[in-house]
Amino acid sequence: MPYTIKQKEYIANATHRWNIKSGAVRSGKSFVDVTCIVPMRIRERIGKDGLCFIIGVSKETIERNVLQPMRERYTSDVVGTINSRNIAKVCGEDVYCLGAEKVSQVAKIQGASAKYIYGDEVSKWNEDVFNMIKSRLDKPYSRFDGSLNPEHPTHWLKKFIDSDADIYLQEYTIFDNKFLSEEFVKNLCNEYEGTIFYDRLILGKWVRAEGAIYRRFADNPKKFYCQITDKINTDLPYRQFLKSELEEVTIGIDFGGNKSGHAFVATAKTRGYNNLIALKSERHFGEYDGNDIDRLAINFAQSVFDLCGVVDFVYWDNAETVLGRGIKRAFEEHFPNTIVRPARKCPVQDRIQCTLRLMGARRFFYTDGCDTLKTALCEAVWNDKKLVDERLDDGSTDIDSLDGFEYTFERDMKRFIRAV
Repeated sequence: MPYTIKQKEYIANATHRWNIKSGAVRSGKSFVDVTCIVPMRIRERIGKDGLCFIIGVSKETIERNVLQPMRERYTSDVVGTINSRNIAKVCGEDVYCLGAEKVSQVAKIQGASAKYIYGDEVSKWNEDVFNMIKSRLDKPYSRFDGSLNPEHPTHWLKKFIDSDADIYLQEYTIFDNKFLSEEFVKNLCNEYEGTIFYDRLILGKWVRAEGAIYRRFADNPKKFYCQITDKINTDLPYRQFLKSELEEVTIGIDFGGNKSGHAFVATAKTRGYNNLIALKSERHFGEYDGNDIDRLAINFAQSVFDLCGVVDFVYWDNAETVLGRGIKRAFEEHFPNTIVRPARKCPVQDRIQCTLRLMGARRFFYTDGCDTLKTALCEAVWNDKKLVDERLDDGSTDIDSLDGFEYTFERDMKRFIRAV
């Protein structure tokens, strides 16, 4: 595949100590790196003093985002895999591949002289890791190349980018990649429209998260309403799903605390992970012991079973292991075919972004029995008192129902995104 105008400019002009590409997803930032820049930089420095590093959020993301695409282009003879010493052989050189989520993961870079560092998803790194590598680029020929998606405008990396350091910066929008199909770009724009992620991941802007999180839903919840039925009635103005279309009926349970309630949310997927349907939600306040919560959970599951004829999975808040074990015993007695597990609790930002994309693609729906979830989605807002992106959780909104809802699909987020 040929390079875009922006990519050609980077190849020609990225001659500074720090060379950074910031901007939209799928805009071609990483493509030019893995196909040209990284192997070129490594080859240019063969035989010179210093070490080569590839640093990403984790070793898994390094393999997925950097090494695997390079290997597909240059073969496994040129691009190796990461061994037990965190080293991959790339273009004949030993390249240290380190995760930047914790300072301890890159402690071995201390004292080392770096002739080349490639940084993947730099805005998601630990700040201390980034500060650590600054002094490692101590050779006249030392170079750093990095790519990232923007975060909030007061992010520590934005401050560095705006400094007087020797930086070559390129900023990308998704429209800079002329090799993407018009349909793909249109769909992605629709999925993020009206959210901070449109500004960041489509336009490549550093913007602050504020206001309603699920604005499109809050402005018109009726657009997302549906009914589950045995027979489609084409005269009705809203979406209908046949019971036979429902797969993987799942219940998420979030246990309450001092200011929160016990939330139960049930969802179903349709074939191919094309749609996520919220079937039922409840939230209970009061002094409940473990037996009471077990009873509430079984009663809720029975109502879901009466609607769909099956309850496939239950995921409970993994912070409460005692209550979780009670839930598991209760389901073993009343619904022995249901798989009961602790929730994975993926990052909240990932769960929010997946929900927004499903809403934007008109792949999320709710039914009559979801009043608590409907209210929670309408009222969810960003915490304007925090510099980082954070959902407000001060008791004024129903975070419990949102958590329970997200437990039902978080394990399948990648499948949903691929389907969308």
